[in-house]
Parts: sequence; structure tokens; C-alpha cells
Amino acid sequence: MRVYIPSTFPLLDLACHAGEFGPAPLTVYAVTPALREWYTEGDDEELEYAAMAQAARASVGLLAADPNAPRRRVVVACEVSAIPPANGTMELGDAQLELHVVVPWTAVAAVHLDATRAADVVGKAAELWEAARNGDEDAVFALDSCEGEDLLWYATQEIPDLLAAEGPRGTKA
Repeated sequence: MRVYIPSTFPLLDLACHAGEFGPAPLTVYAVTPALREWYTEGDDEELEYAAMAQAARASVGLLAADPNAPRRRVVVACEVSAIPPANGTMELGDAQLELHVVVPWTAVAAVHLDATRAADVVGKAAELWEAARNGDEDAVFALDSCEGEDLLWYATQEIPDLLAAEGPRGTKA
């Protein structure tokens, strides 16, 4: 099953060099029964996109927690074999799951990330993350604005070169 791991450049760099995403538990996003029920008309591709969008939003929260990380959302798409069942506490439309295993780098299928030009929009959303979580309308608008930025797709073999080009903390070397 495909899962989406929210990340940042520094966390991606760490996972690439460690050979895994961890430690467990990991918050990931996937096509859950709650998401499928919410998007009753959506096909599999639309459902995958919705799960990835939730992971991208969670990436903004990770950026808010690391003010030194480049202001670009990172979502890592992985293929894993074991997905925990929904525990019944999920809200309709929720794609969030908790994995109780580390995810090996070999499970990475692709990495999605913002173009450099999105840094201002994403940075503003990260700056207002807590306010958005508390329902501030302007902050929610800033967070929603990130969704207007398309995530770029990178194959796994491109990631080491991408990280090298971006530098150790994701800033241009």
C-alpha cells in the first residue's frame, strides 16, 4: 500500500543517509476507509492525491517546528506491506495513520516537494501554523494557499543529487 510521509529537507537528508524513516511510531497518510467514505465519487488517483495533500499540510507543521528548515514542503511516497487498521476514532475524510515500524529507504517510491518559488507561501503558512490550528481565519487562509502550489516529483535515484545540490540543511550550496 502507498503511504505518504510528511517531511522536511533536513529530515529527508537524515532518512536518506540513515537508510530509513524512523523511529517508530511514524505518522503517515494513506487512502483510509474514512478518506474513501468522504470522497465517495473519487477514483483511486484522486484519493491518493487527497492523502498526499494531507501529508503536505502536515509537512507545514514540521516546518513550523524547525525554523531553520527551508520553507518547502516535502512528502515521501513509500510502498509498505503492513498498514494498521483504522481504530474507529478517525474523522470522516482523515487519511492519517500511525505506523509502528520504521520504513526502509528501499520502500521509497518517490519524493514530492515544493519548487523554490513556493518558499514564501509555505514560509508564511509555517509561521502561522499554530494560529491556523486555533482557527484564525487569516492563518487558515495562509495554510490553504499552500495547496495552490504544485509539488514537484522526484524519482528515488534523484534524491541524493537533489540533497547534495540543496546543501546539508536544504539551502543552496
